[in-house]
Amino acid sequence: METIVKGMEGVEAAAEIIKNGGLVAFPTETVYGLGGNALDPEASRKIYAAKGRPSDNPLIVHVASVSEVYPLVSAFPESAKKLMETFWPGPLTIILPKSEIVPYETTGGLETVAIRCPENRVTLSFIKASGLPIAGPSANTSGKPSPTEATHVLHDLNGRIDMILDDGPVGIGVESTIIDMSGEVPTLLRPGAITLEELSDTLGKKVEIDPAIVAGGVNEGIRPKAPGMKYRHYAPNAKMALVTTRLLKEKDYDVSEEERLQADRQVSDYINELVERDEAEGLRAGIICCDETKALYERAQGKASDIKIIGHRSEPLSMTHELFRVLREFDDDKVERIYAESYSDRGVGFALMNRMRKAAGMTELLADEK
Repeated sequence: METIVKGMEGVEAAAEIIKNGGLVAFPTETVYGLGGNALDPEASRKIYAAKGRPSDNPLIVHVASVSEVYPLVSAFPESAKKLMETFWPGPLTIILPKSEIVPYETTGGLETVAIRCPENRVTLSFIKASGLPIAGPSANTSGKPSPTEATHVLHDLNGRIDMILDDGPVGIGVESTIIDMSGEVPTLLRPGAITLEELSDTLGKKVEIDPAIVAGGVNEGIRPKAPGMKYRHYAPNAKMALVTTRLLKEKDYDVSEEERLQADRQVSDYINELVERDEAEGLRAGIICCDETKALYERAQGKASDIKIIGHRSEPLSMTHELFRVLREFDDDKVERIYAESYSDRGVGFALMNRMRKAAGMTELLADEK
C-alpha cells in the first residue's frame, strides 16, 4: 500500500485501517492529524508511541457531526451546543466530561474529553466511512513544528503509520482553539483561529484564560487538560529568541506610525547585530520577519543568514499559515540560531504569538534595552 494517497481516493482504505486498529494521518484546516480509533485503548497507545508523545498529554477526538458527540460525553451543556452550532465544522475543540466508552488512554487519564469537528471534506468523509470517532493529535514527532503538508508527516512518521491522506497544504496552519466547557467557567486552554473575543461574544459571557497560556505551560506533576499545555511544543532544532521593544510591550503594539517605525528600526538593527555576531562565531543564523519589515534586513542579505518572511503583520492568518513551514525549513537549512520579530496578541495574533513563544522556549529579547 502506498504511504501517501491523494484526497478522496484513499478514504475507504483509510477507514478500513482505522477499523482494524491502524493509524492514518489526515488533513484538517489547521494542521495534519494522526488518527486512530478513539474508543480503542491500544490505538491510542500506538499514537503515543508513533509520536514519541508522553501518555498524559490528552488526544483530541474528531467527529463528523454534533450528533456524534452525545455518546462520548456524560454532560452536554447548552452553551457547548451553541459553540458547536456556531463554529463547527471548524477550528474549535471543546472539552466536556467524558462518558464511560471513552478510554483513559485517549484522554490522558482525565475525566474529560476534547472533541472537535474539522472543516475538511476528505477527513469528514474519512470519519463517516470509519463509523468511529477518530483520536488525532498533530501528525509530527512530539515537540516539533506541527505538519502543514503531507510531506512533513512523511518526514516525521514514515514507517511508523499505515497511511497518509494528502489534501495539499492546510489553510490555517496552527492548531485549533481549545475551550474547556467541563466546569462552570468557560476557559481558554489554547488560542487558535477562533478568537477569545468570538467565543465570549457567542457565549454572552467572559471566557477566562488559563494561566498556563501566559506562563508557557503547566508545572511539572500536573496533568495538562489539553494538548500543548505542558511540554515544549512547535520547536525547531535551532535555539530561537523573539525580539521586541519595551514600548511595544507596554502599549500592546497599539502605537503611532512614528513609534512603529522607530520600533521596527530598533528591532531590525538588534537582530542584524545578533546575526553578525553569531556568524562571526561560525554559527548559521536565521531571521523571521514580516513583509512590512523585510527591507530592514538588507545587512543580512548575502551572508550565511537565512531570512524567512512569514506574511503581513496586518493579517495574522497569513503568518499562522506560514509559521510551521518556515520553522521546518530552518531545520532543513541546518540553522543554529533563529531571531524572530514579535507581533500583537490581538485576535488571531494571540494564537500566532502563543506558538512563537513556545517555539522559542519563552525567550524574549528587548531591542531598546540591549
